Amino acid sequence: MVNLTPDEYVNQLFQEDELLLKVKEAIRANGMPEVSVAAAYGRLLTFLAKTSKAEAVLEIGVLGGYSGICLARGLSDGGTLTSLELKEEYAAMAHGHLEEGGFGDKVEYRIGPAADSLEQLAQEGRTFDFFFIDADKENYPVYLDYAIRLARPGAVIVGDNCFLRGRTLNPDKQGPAVLAVRRFNEQMASDSRLITTMLPDYDGLALAWVK
Repeated sequence: MVNLTPDEYVNQLFQEDELLLKVKEAIRANGMPEVSVAAAYGRLLTFLAKTSKAEAVLEIGVLGGYSGICLARGLSDGGTLTSLELKEEYAAMAHGHLEEGGFGDKVEYRIGPAADSLEQLAQEGRTFDFFFIDADKENYPVYLDYAIRLARPGAVIVGDNCFLRGRTLNPDKQGPAVLAVRRFNEQMASDSRLITTMLPDYDGLALAWVK
């Protein structure tokens, strides 16, 4: 018998429910990238949103709505989720899944380049107490700057894929996405406005608390 990896073991313990499995199947059927967060990772997002008593969550990168469902499940009563997505068809699919989960009235979608949407939110004076960054890697430093700018004191920032499947760790890799994620990781670790850690699971998960 082959030993399970730690990730495989944990994801075996935390099975996905019918709605989350449906999201994955819809993504597969529509030829979308199959890069939704793992089952236990989704539970972690719910846990973090719930324990931080998140009232206003900002999600950068939507895909089929898997992480959005997990975040919405952790919202405080009356809380809202604002999701930024480049592609209108992805946002439409995600919204359908959020509606099916009973969160349709809690989520707002902004379509277009995330940096543009973030600037618009800043101009509107919007603030948030939880951020999940899981979008195009070359703009991770931009997204982090905006997250800090839009954060309420005590907000939580979560950044996904900080290892880029090992490329961030390999000094021979110098592509634009790798360099951008390294800058993101370094700022998360050194910015005096943040209290930060990074988990070596799930392809590198950065966590920060905004002072």
